[in-house]
Amino acid sequence: MTIKYIFLVSRQAKIRLAKWYTMSSQKEKAKTMKEVSQLVLARKPKQCNFVEHRDTKVVYRKYASLYFVAGIGLDDNELLMLEIIHRYVEVLDRYFGNVCELDLIFQFQKAYFILDEMIMAGELQESSKKTVLRVIAQQDETEAVENSERGWGDIKTLANLVDTY
Repeated sequence: MTIKYIFLVSRQAKIRLAKWYTMSSQKEKAKTMKEVSQLVLARKPKQCNFVEHRDTKVVYRKYASLYFVAGIGLDDNELLMLEIIHRYVEVLDRYFGNVCELDLIFQFQKAYFILDEMIMAGELQESSKKTVLRVIAQQDETEAVENSERGWGDIKTLANLVDTY
């Protein structure tokens, strides 16, 4: 299965995360994201989670206030893509502890890291939640060590202090 793109869009049509696995111009990407967002947001909750758009099958799923949208080939398996989306949400949920839209706004780099750990070049690379979370935890540990070596302290602690004010 070849994934062409994945993006997260809010109910207000704001793109929260976008990852492309095919070559397109910036103008074409923006046009596609706008069209697909409008298409997905206009659909009723009881409608099917698959819709065709140009030469792509759009698969989406709504979690809380975010729509997780993926574009795949017309011959690809929609149910498998729904499972990949669900697995990504499960990993995000485990990492952030009940993930919400604000987590993805303020720690977008972690959401990209997790996505990159799972999907590479439009193909599923790692489906194990434990493996993905272990790699991300190692990454966090390395980041913390490097920050302490530079004298920056614990960035998470600083972020928590900012959140309290």
